[in-house]
Amino acid sequence: MEDKVLNELRKKIEDIDGKLIKFLNERAKLSIRIGARKKALDLPIVDTERESFLYNRLLKLNLGPLHNDHLLAIYREIISSSRALQKDIRVSYLGPEGTFTHMAAMKQFGSSSQYFAVTSVKDVFREVEARNSDYGVVPVENSVEGVVTYTLDTFFNSNLRVVGEVYLKVSHVIASNRKGFSKVYGHPQAIAQCREWLSKSLPDVSIIGVGSSAEAAIKAALETDAACITTKLAAQKYGLNIIKEHIEDYPSNTTRFWILGRKLPRPTGEDKTSILFSVKNVPGALYRVLEVFAVDNVNLTKLESRPMKSVQWEYLFFADLTGHYTDERVKKSLTELNDKVNYFKLLGSYPKGI
Repeated sequence: MEDKVLNELRKKIEDIDGKLIKFLNERAKLSIRIGARKKALDLPIVDTERESFLYNRLLKLNLGPLHNDHLLAIYREIISSSRALQKDIRVSYLGPEGTFTHMAAMKQFGSSSQYFAVTSVKDVFREVEARNSDYGVVPVENSVEGVVTYTLDTFFNSNLRVVGEVYLKVSHVIASNRKGFSKVYGHPQAIAQCREWLSKSLPDVSIIGVGSSAEAAIKAALETDAACITTKLAAQKYGLNIIKEHIEDYPSNTTRFWILGRKLPRPTGEDKTSILFSVKNVPGALYRVLEVFAVDNVNLTKLESRPMKSVQWEYLFFADLTGHYTDERVKKSLTELNDKVNYFKLLGSYPKGI
């Protein structure tokens, strides 16, 4: 039986949809004109500082009931579609398809971009350096397991820059097409993030580390006695049944990803700067470096050491700080820092991830 009130409400939605389509196409026409202007001025199609401004403006305008995350997801696709009208954006990421890095890339660039899975972090760098891709996406830090050391090490010999960051909440599933299994495949970090659940739920099953969560799904799909710790996207892609979701030990588990590019974005007022440096092996060297930031009132939000591959018992320090490298205080601090260290590298200044 038809309901008059329900039909009237649906008719109102149809009317709004008609207006939305009209406005979206008007927006698309403006995007095409903007793309032509960018080309004439030799500006990049992906404008991370402009997009950061747009997203933050949307959050301020949103009065609900639409959730902020849902609103941002909608507009990411609108912006992705607008970019595609201007130029095909090519993005390399640590694959195969279905990894968390793939999901982070799609969160940043939307479904209208072209994606290319590669087999290592180094290959992501190479693809962008060779201009086969416009951008690359690599993991850099997990809230539970810490930094992804290989990403930092690869930067040591690369001229690429960090031009953006993406935060992705990590949720693992265990999946298989078998009722019983004797082994579980998973990426080492995924295994570590689910250690408590695995020990309680699967104490007698062999846990085997592989290169990615997607590779774990592929192996589980091909073998007759295997399951995997993977992403929901990978389980669906490779035809696996999800046995249980949210098996991670910490529900707030989040991974940070970096967007690799060739040109640093302009300041937005809500920026972060990442650097690498090494200090002289003398008493008080690190203290004198950190004092620079304290005196200049620059907020150092992260500091972590890494062994240098080329020199035994020497260390690189990775740091994040608040602000853009062109900001007066940050610029002053980095100039003073450069005079006090053996090695210094600006990895990037970029809009803070939302």
